Amino acid sequence: MPIHFGTDGWRAVISDSFTFDNLRIVAQAIADAVGSEHWDKSGNGEQTSDPKKIVVGFDTRFLSDRYAGEVARVLAANGFTVLLAQSDAPTPAISYAVKHQHAIAGVMITASHNAPRYNGVKLKGAFGGSALPEQCRRVEVYITDNEERARGPNLMDFVKAREAGLIQRFNPLPAYYDHLRTLINTDIIAENPQRFVADAMYGSGRGVIKSFLQGTGCEIAEIRGEMNPGFGSVHPEPIAKYLGALASAVSSGMGNFGVVTDGDADRIGAMDERGAFVDPHKIMALSLKYLVEKRGWSGAVVRTVSTTRMIDRLATGYGLKLYETPVGFNHIADYMMSEDVLIGGEESGGISFKGHIPEGDGPVMGLLLVEMVAASGKTLQRLVEDLLAEVGPALYERTDLRLSRPVAKAEMTEFLINQAPSEIGDQKVEFISRRDGVKYIMADDSWLLIRPSGTEPVLRVYAEGRTQEMVKALLGYGEQVATSVV
Repeated sequence: MPIHFGTDGWRAVISDSFTFDNLRIVAQAIADAVGSEHWDKSGNGEQTSDPKKIVVGFDTRFLSDRYAGEVARVLAANGFTVLLAQSDAPTPAISYAVKHQHAIAGVMITASHNAPRYNGVKLKGAFGGSALPEQCRRVEVYITDNEERARGPNLMDFVKAREAGLIQRFNPLPAYYDHLRTLINTDIIAENPQRFVADAMYGSGRGVIKSFLQGTGCEIAEIRGEMNPGFGSVHPEPIAKYLGALASAVSSGMGNFGVVTDGDADRIGAMDERGAFVDPHKIMALSLKYLVEKRGWSGAVVRTVSTTRMIDRLATGYGLKLYETPVGFNHIADYMMSEDVLIGGEESGGISFKGHIPEGDGPVMGLLLVEMVAASGKTLQRLVEDLLAEVGPALYERTDLRLSRPVAKAEMTEFLINQAPSEIGDQKVEFISRRDGVKYIMADDSWLLIRPSGTEPVLRVYAEGRTQEMVKALLGYGEQVATSVV
């Protein structure tokens, strides 16, 4: 069975493993898991969820709307009432709809920032975030169990399901916008309207930021907002190498800065007026600074092991508790559901803050960035410069290195611990963490993280240094490790 349903759901190549037949198998397993007595039906403790209601949404990828309809047919045949999005929508809007509609679960058809040839399934919990790892494992158990019993999926005619009220079309955006108005101060934006570019990367965040800011006086030029299931032949991932279109738009005068969301709009990136990429590290640090200093908010700060230590320096200065988690927003979500968290985020661009769902949200972070620029009266470039002057410098790079042979993750971790250097570059190694991979933290707060992939012979190497020379030395050490593993 070419299906692996992991903690972030299932992703596969369209027409290879991601087929209608396999999707129906996954949908049936989801129906079985959600309908089982072991599924958590209590929502997030604040509300009781309807155990027979599931929200289904989809992004702009090839056939995503058709795939969503097929999932709805299977769920309806299993007795669920399905709220099916009427058009493509951001993942965080669907996640919020699950909570707002008091549904027991949600299904999002998306492969997020992956290449255009992929599609996927994300499973959402009643609390408005990614389903818990044990819930996802339960789906995988049912996939295997159904296969062993030669039990095929239940299926109901779409039109009949609609007539029976088991599939209901809905628009998730109005309720999502109402919620965002509790998080974003549109009065501040309207007092100092901004002129900027919104880059949707052809994803399901298209039109969202522009629509939300209607009536504020902002001049928003949206690019890559039309339907293009091939994403213009680039990965819809908001990192510098895929943002040539945004750099061109900003440099040609279409806006004073740019905000960009990924394929399903759960990640954020930005660009200043010079066309320089403003990465999620800086966006999260700027957001933390703004929420504390301008809004007067407090709470714990949560970041993944691969996220900038500028966050640590700010949290220390504000006297806020800081938590470091393994890579993956689900680890951040755990804290957001159990503690008073001010902000949580990861280096890939998934960030959320107090009052919102425990889910990375590109549009809300893009809007908060617009609010920050409006409130400060400064350019985005100047905001970043001021941040770096206070808690920087912080130069960041990441690379993936191929190993000459497959190495077990545990074996690689032990190797990295046992062969730990006393210094890298001109800095002493002060501390070694093994929270997720192995992380060497230097005396000057520079760091190197080496994470062996669990699925392929690859080392993921992340480095943050106080100088470009230090970043080079850190990455150089990572390359040295990769070549020394024989």
